[in-house]
Amino acid sequence: MDFSDIALLAGFVLAYALVSRRLETTPFTGPMVFVGFGLIIGTGGLELVDIGMDEGAVRTLAEATLVLLLFTDAIRIDLDRLRRQLQLPARLLGVGLPLTVAAGTAVALVIFPDFGLWEAALLAAILAPTDAALGRAVVANPRVPVRVRQALNVESGLNDGLMLPIITLILALAAAGIDLETPGYWAEFAAEQIGYGILAGAVCGYVGGRLIRAFSARDWMDGAFRQLATLAVGVGAFAVAEAIGGNGFVAAFAAGLAFGAAARDYCAGVYDFAEDQAELLALLTFLFFGVALAGPALDGFSWRIGLYVVLSLTVVRMVPVAISLAGTRLKSPTIAYLGWFGPRGLASILFGLFILEEAALPVAGAVFDVVIWTVLASIVLHGATSRWLSERYGSWFAAHHRTHMEEAMPVDEMPIR
Repeated sequence: MDFSDIALLAGFVLAYALVSRRLETTPFTGPMVFVGFGLIIGTGGLELVDIGMDEGAVRTLAEATLVLLLFTDAIRIDLDRLRRQLQLPARLLGVGLPLTVAAGTAVALVIFPDFGLWEAALLAAILAPTDAALGRAVVANPRVPVRVRQALNVESGLNDGLMLPIITLILALAAAGIDLETPGYWAEFAAEQIGYGILAGAVCGYVGGRLIRAFSARDWMDGAFRQLATLAVGVGAFAVAEAIGGNGFVAAFAAGLAFGAAARDYCAGVYDFAEDQAELLALLTFLFFGVALAGPALDGFSWRIGLYVVLSLTVVRMVPVAISLAGTRLKSPTIAYLGWFGPRGLASILFGLFILEEAALPVAGAVFDVVIWTVLASIVLHGATSRWLSERYGSWFAAHHRTHMEEAMPVDEMPIR
């Protein structure tokens, strides 16, 4: 990447920023615009910019984005509040998420004859996490009942971190199945990645949170440096885990949960700061995704990929959600709303990018092509429908609102991403 490439990308970011508020009133979301521009100027388009995701700067950006995403998502979730409103998030995560992985695995085995069980499961697991930020109106529209918005918000905040250990384990099983190393090696690998990652994250997050809380209480810390120190805890947890043989991304998520438990009173000032940084990093990652990854994948499209994408965004997501919500007395429009808005975004891109590099699976390229196409379709479909459907659903709720409705149950709202 040379200076002319940097100038072009900087100019685009400036141009988008100038009209960003105006674009919020249109069906075009930030991810749609950034990925679209990346496709135009990158490989497969005009080829004005030649950037590979394996370049040092781009890879560092992608890693930083995923660490910040996992850490701040975990900090947002107040576990004490969550225990008092656990029903819907618990069903979506405890029942819907495993069923989504199982359904995605079954569909992949039928559609892709070259995939073994663990390769199909790996694809399904990478695509299971949702990214509510792709359709911000879905969780930010005040006309949508708070309980529904909160359920999607908590699901999006927790499912990426919860899936990381599962993906790591499935990856080890897939690698062991093709005899790249002995099964014992991969069992040890998975145990170290998950165990050391959780240990490093929990220790760094809790100790960092207690230190920041103690020194802030003495008025020894400046506000800006308290924000920087909080992010340093997440980065430090990632680095410590990698240094001792653990998974740094698991550590970042565990550190966020531990930090929130240790210093919940000092998290509020971090949200806005972290949100701004995460927004910029996320959009830049979407831009590089369009430039370096989405363009080449366009040539690899097939009817099998198209069929899996359609089923992944509909049946594979919506049926498990409907099953998980059975017996909750939620109305059909609410269940359909919760089922449709399971966008696949940053977590799936970055999980696919980093995790598939851990083992040279024969079908790794094919798996990643499916991930890319699913994310592209999700960015367009969920982004374009988020504002319209949230308004339609909000209108339905206003017309049928009754105080005894399950949707109307009051809950404490947590910060959204």
